[in-house]
Amino acid sequence: MSSFDVRSAKRTDPDQPLVDIAEYAAAHTINSELAYETARHCLMDTLACGFQALDYPACTKLLGPVVPGATMAGGSRVPGTAWELDPVQGAFNIGAMIRWLDFNDTWLAAEWGHPSDNLGGILAVADYLSRQARAEGRAPLTVRDVLTAMIKAHEIQGVIALENSFNRVGLDHVLLVRVATTAVVTAMLGGDREQIINAVSNAWIDGGALRTYRHAPNTGSRKSWAAGDATSRGVRHALIAMTGEMGYPSALSAPTWGFYDVLFGGNSFSFPQALGSYVMENVLFKISYPAEFHAQTAVECAMSLHEEVRERLDEVKEIVIETQEPGVRIIDKTGPLDNPADRDHCIQYMVAVPLAFGRLTGRDYENEVAADPRIDALRERMKVKENKRFTRDYYDADKRYIGNAVQVFFKDGTATPRVEVEYPIGHRRRREEGIPVLVDKFERSLENKLTEQQFSALRELCADQTRLEATPVDEFVALLVEV
Repeated sequence: MSSFDVRSAKRTDPDQPLVDIAEYAAAHTINSELAYETARHCLMDTLACGFQALDYPACTKLLGPVVPGATMAGGSRVPGTAWELDPVQGAFNIGAMIRWLDFNDTWLAAEWGHPSDNLGGILAVADYLSRQARAEGRAPLTVRDVLTAMIKAHEIQGVIALENSFNRVGLDHVLLVRVATTAVVTAMLGGDREQIINAVSNAWIDGGALRTYRHAPNTGSRKSWAAGDATSRGVRHALIAMTGEMGYPSALSAPTWGFYDVLFGGNSFSFPQALGSYVMENVLFKISYPAEFHAQTAVECAMSLHEEVRERLDEVKEIVIETQEPGVRIIDKTGPLDNPADRDHCIQYMVAVPLAFGRLTGRDYENEVAADPRIDALRERMKVKENKRFTRDYYDADKRYIGNAVQVFFKDGTATPRVEVEYPIGHRRRREEGIPVLVDKFERSLENKLTEQQFSALRELCADQTRLEATPVDEFVALLVEV
């Protein structure tokens, strides 16, 4: 943190986090083949989540221009639709689609979040720049440029999250999406170190959204479009900075008025490691179930118990769920659940559905399924408690496990085995098992929403790392939109 003479109006040097983020976004070279391979799979998984969201009117009603008729020929295209929008609104559209079903990748640390939310801004701007370049006879960006931006956005968001908990001061993790998108998009637009510092300083000055829309009694659908809002805000800050608009070098550390004093309890940020490619290499994929990530392994446990429990639902006396401390704090929820956003952040609901039905899909959070009285009957018999080992392994940098255990006890004194899963199928330690499932998720999500020719070309392209990376962005996006 900089030191100040509070009487002086002299500007200080930029806060070190602003400098580190800017220098990384502008000049760092990614040399990790694993990071690029993982980014390719992340791109596929993230697009799959967006295409699945198109089945939900609650999402699609928000797509398109913010003002009717405000489209932009030659602008950013929105996958799965015919919309062409300015890059800011394009980023909102893509970001909202990606996050709608709570099914895209996750990063868990002192703060958590979903780094692929940044693809909203990255893809919108990359398509816009590529179409501009093509019209002017210049070379468009390639998909490798998109993957590079994704790796850097993941890293910025994820490394900040390692030891800095924004949720503990009531702020939502999407503020890190805004910061990461701002940095990488300013670089994509050609911004230099100073312009990125200026842009990122403004992103921090925005403060953060309150987490109240993720928690009872206010849980609601804003949590499904909050990341779209954040990534689009990042694009706006980048575009403003590229006009030469000034920045604020002590936006974080200024006494009284800076981010640290106003919103972070007077504490400065802690960074345990330099920015590289660690986050993309270790990111967690939500492959099988659209569920808040602290419950992913609980869902796996419940699925394995379904056959033993499904014919004995009326005989259940108690269901014990062991989870990590963040799982207890965030998703242990009793009482009425009013909407899908309430349900997909309730560990009891996410365990009850697979126990009873042997599945958990996005549709299972809708009112029609939630009305089944068996779900709430099972929820009422659940006890959620912290397992200290799960908590330790959750915070261990060499593990990053997300353990859960489930056991069902019956009225006659019998019980199922206690089923424990330490880390989900989307964890790096299960990549060999998980990637085929991820590819299947991608293909199932896109197959019926594109022409046969588009889908076939896209499937072959995404299976070939070298070919995909060399593909111009505008040609890639053309395979994703309505024709």
